[in-house]
Amino acid sequence: MKKLIFLFFAACFSLGVLISCAELDRSEPAQGAVEETKTVPDESPGEEESFADASSAEDFPSLSGLVDRRKPSVVNISTTSVVTREDRIPNFPFGENDLFENFFKRFFPDGPGREFRRKGLGSGFIVSEDGYIVTNNHVISRAEDVQVILHDGSKHTAEIVGQDAKTDLAVLKITPDKKLKPVIFGDSAKLRIGDWVMAIGNPFGLGYTVTVGIVSAKGRSLGMGAYDDFIQTDASLNPGNSGGPLFNLKGEVVGVNTAVATKGQGIGFSIPANMAREVISQLSEKGSVTRGWLGVTVQPVTEEIAENLGLESTDGALVSDVSSKSPAEKGGIKRGDVIVEFNSTPVKEFRDLSRLVGLAAPETSSKLEVVRDGRRRSLSVVLGEMPDEDSAAAPPDESEMKVQDVTPSIAARFGLENETGAVITSVKNGGSAWEAGFRPGDVILEIDRTPVGGAEDYRRIVSAAEKGKRLLFLVKKGKGNLYIGYAVGEKKSSSNRR
Repeated sequence: MKKLIFLFFAACFSLGVLISCAELDRSEPAQGAVEETKTVPDESPGEEESFADASSAEDFPSLSGLVDRRKPSVVNISTTSVVTREDRIPNFPFGENDLFENFFKRFFPDGPGREFRRKGLGSGFIVSEDGYIVTNNHVISRAEDVQVILHDGSKHTAEIVGQDAKTDLAVLKITPDKKLKPVIFGDSAKLRIGDWVMAIGNPFGLGYTVTVGIVSAKGRSLGMGAYDDFIQTDASLNPGNSGGPLFNLKGEVVGVNTAVATKGQGIGFSIPANMAREVISQLSEKGSVTRGWLGVTVQPVTEEIAENLGLESTDGALVSDVSSKSPAEKGGIKRGDVIVEFNSTPVKEFRDLSRLVGLAAPETSSKLEVVRDGRRRSLSVVLGEMPDEDSAAAPPDESEMKVQDVTPSIAARFGLENETGAVITSVKNGGSAWEAGFRPGDVILEIDRTPVGGAEDYRRIVSAAEKGKRLLFLVKKGKGNLYIGYAVGEKKSSSNRR
């Protein structure tokens, strides 16, 4: 009986194979029958549709010569920084009776505040024969020791000449034994979507790795700040590529590789060379960047606003406020104006204005085109110097805990969703804020029943509070809210130390 069943299934299998082969023969004509079965007409492009820029695989030139010429201008960067344990372990919602906190207290008595040395990797490129080097600020921002490895394998200790967090650029200086080969900057404004680009860097510590792709988009904003204007490329970028150069096929640097898409593969972002060049020049000369300041608050021009103001498009930046005694006020800019050009450069989106003004030098006369009451007007404004926002209104307890606005990158870091408030990014372990119950990732919603919309609100309320007064904080921890009483600036007494 078993033998009969086996023979039955074997026969069915053979029949199925025969049927499949017969169908395959019908769908795939024999090699000699190709001409007879060709029914699609030849649709070669006409003169107007010529693919003159395209090349066959055989005709496409090798990039090996370009790589050989540019590799000596690229460097690998190794950093050593000191971090606390709270930077190393996950941001669990530690509480008084939390299992994880008890675990770490038991097995790591020094607590999350214990310091460790951490290694970091990055890339960079040479901009002068005597050893000036460009990289990303985030590569070296917390480093105590920075080592630069040249193409010949020699290692040099680098000095940090200047840093600019707003554009995420930094300049280093080494003392080489011989003249170095600097890069040549290209005009990033001439890049077109579809242009070939090449990245050389140090991804995952695999030094001098070359990747190639195209310009996928321009003018990308990642929510990192007012100066977002990234080149998007599908040339593979990975951790360690940060600070390295993006070359065009002429061998010119057209971008500084800076970021990758965390939720996607094969998408990287680079700072345009035209923006980087001015920042690099200032950092090399004086170690810092001074920016132009106009003194206006702007917002997008929506379709409804454009219709109401009689505008032909939504291009431009709508002025919603003008600071008193600011360059804008002195130059005649009024609330309700729509700024459409700055120094002959069109302002397509409202954020373009911040970038254009910030990259202009203070005390220079700038030409603005505005639309007011349906008419286009030309104005001349002498820019001021942008106030240093980072040094203004620092919270009194900055040594105890630090807060920031909830940006997309910070929200992703702490797993926040649709949060509004001031997020705590670090807390000194063992300090008064830690003992009060504050933890990294907590979002401050209210202080003394006053809503906190961001870091600026936090600093304003805290700075205005009476010294030593215990304030009532409403804090979101995970999915729940908790009230915490805390005297800002209070230092933990030695009698409380364990």
